[in-house]
Amino acid sequence: MRTRLLAACAAAFLNMAHGQSAVPPPKTWTTCAACHAAQGAAAIGPPLAGVVGRKAGSSPGFGYSRAMKNAQLTWDDKSLAAFLSDPQQAVPGNRMPFAGVPDPGEVAELVKYLKTLR
Repeated sequence: MRTRLLAACAAAFLNMAHGQSAVPPPKTWTTCAACHAAQGAAAIGPPLAGVVGRKAGSSPGFGYSRAMKNAQLTWDDKSLAAFLSDPQQAVPGNRMPFAGVPDPGEVAELVKYLKTLR
């Protein structure tokens, strides 16, 4: 009983901390969360709430690279998957110091999660 209660509290906390998402964050999210907040002000990277449907390089309050500002893309399933898999290939010259997520299944989980962040 105590274990279930602790698990329920932990799940509730994660949902609050990660943008009220009904989908639990995938384990790969911890890598993203090192630099990105689900909501709130920009951290090292821009906040990711509402990223789906947003034009690349347009979140207020974040200093994007010229490459990202000029990327001419809107974040959707396909563009997010490409970026998460290989950020430098998807937007050459961007400043994100991350090599990418090599596992397509993990990329799909991240995209699914990002779609829930509002």
